[in-house]
Amino acid sequence: MKRKPLIIGVAGGTASGKTTIANAIMASIASINHPQMVMIQHDAYYRDASHLPLAERARINFDHPDALETDLMVRHLRELIAGRMIEMPVYDFSTHARLKKGIVKKPAKVIVIEGILIFCERALRELMDVKIFVDTAADLRFIRRLKRDILERRRSMDSVIGQYLGTVRPMHEAFVEPSRKYADIIIPEGHNPVSTAMVVTMIRQRLRGGGSKER
Repeated sequence: MKRKPLIIGVAGGTASGKTTIANAIMASIASINHPQMVMIQHDAYYRDASHLPLAERARINFDHPDALETDLMVRHLRELIAGRMIEMPVYDFSTHARLKKGIVKKPAKVIVIEGILIFCERALRELMDVKIFVDTAADLRFIRRLKRDILERRRSMDSVIGQYLGTVRPMHEAFVEPSRKYADIIIPEGHNPVSTAMVVTMIRQRLRGGGSKER
């Protein structure tokens, strides 16, 4: 019987260390000679706002599930599961618009999904075999986000703070934090080597067993 890919979801609050954990998992799997992997970021599926004036784009609540085109992400994941390649969107956070050309992602035996809201969406959860929640203190997450948005996304300090208080924090409390109940594993304080090693050990066992059977 054909085996479906092993699908791992990594969620958590903004700047919690999700990408660090996801990359550590990918690197660890690669180190055991299992290179057939692909990562899909939920952030890539933000709805294109290029039809709006720039000032209106900045007022969008990007921390609400409705800001993301999750149905497209689900379709893309199903395509990968079926053995077909996809073109994942590329989102420009400085202009709040998608680029015309996406990134081609090929089918793989291991798919890692990363994003703050992926556990809020039942259709996504049902595709996952392992769900990991990265639990990092709010003050650390805010400091990381502030530095990231200023340095990488060319945002002003006032705009970052305003967005955090206006939407990021309330949406975290309304959607992200409650979604941790769906996690199979909770990793504390961002990159935790011991917890990450436990996750990799579990993934190795799954891969030795041939992954999940096709549903």
